Amino acid sequence: MLDVSAVMALLWQTHSHNARVSAWQEGRDLALCPISEIGFLRISTQPSFGLSVADARKALKDWKAARGPRFIPCDMESLAGDPPSTGSHTTDFYLASLAAKHPESNPPKPLQCQVGHLPGGGHF
Repeated sequence: MLDVSAVMALLWQTHSHNARVSAWQEGRDLALCPISEIGFLRISTQPSFGLSVADARKALKDWKAARGPRFIPCDMESLAGDPPSTGSHTTDFYLASLAAKHPESNPPKPLQCQVGHLPGGGHF
């Protein structure tokens, strides 16, 4: 399952990790959840990225139509998974727990191990 950072890197060609994440995702079965989608929309519409809400929604819709990631619903309570060591890892731990609940969404080697934050505080 892709986290917000991975979605940002895939959809923004100017992102510093676009090439790395784009190469990683080739041939993989990807999955998204509402948190990843909403995070992309929220960040992409900030002044530093500058898309309108309509343009951000179109970018996500077009990418999803072209790439065809699975959609995993957020069907787990936030307190159901393992607690993170710090509050800044809350979303990462929730996404990891959600992915574990839906094994069909798990790539052979999690993207978080190659790009972004790791549960437990590690970084790429």
